[in-house]
Amino acid sequence: MGNAKIREISPEDNEQVAKVIRKVLEDMGVPKVGTAYADKALDDMYAEYDVPRATYFVVEHDGKIIGCAGIAPLQNYAGNVCELQKMYFLEEARGKGIGSEMMQVCLQRAKEFGFDECYLETMPYMAAAQKLYIKNGFEYIDAPLGNTGHYSCPVWMLKKL
Repeated sequence: MGNAKIREISPEDNEQVAKVIRKVLEDMGVPKVGTAYADKALDDMYAEYDVPRATYFVVEHDGKIIGCAGIAPLQNYAGNVCELQKMYFLEEARGKGIGSEMMQVCLQRAKEFGFDECYLETMPYMAAAQKLYIKNGFEYIDAPLGNTGHYSCPVWMLKKL
């Protein structure tokens, strides 16, 4: 995937991004309630991240969106913490280093935005994702931070920036 390109989302990407996220979640058998699957924002990710200290990236390969991830302030939390959000890759993009590259892009942007820490939530069976998070300095924590509404995601991780 040498010609895969990470770039910021544009309004024209909304439909493809929503399809990527829902496809990955369906493939993994993730509950449709209490996870990103049910988020109203999924259909207009460009607008959702067109706010201060937030951004969303896509991975494009031959004109097709094959992955995505974003950074935004952690909802309902008083500290200077961002959340790594909606990081998903189609099967064809996995195992090729694209996730690591996307992680670096997101964490660099979080630092540029001046956040102190980065938080994420995931599912217990998303082992490959957790391995990537640990490799990039995330550590498990015992309870959720803030209130993202993703009550079906019982694994919480945090990284100092």
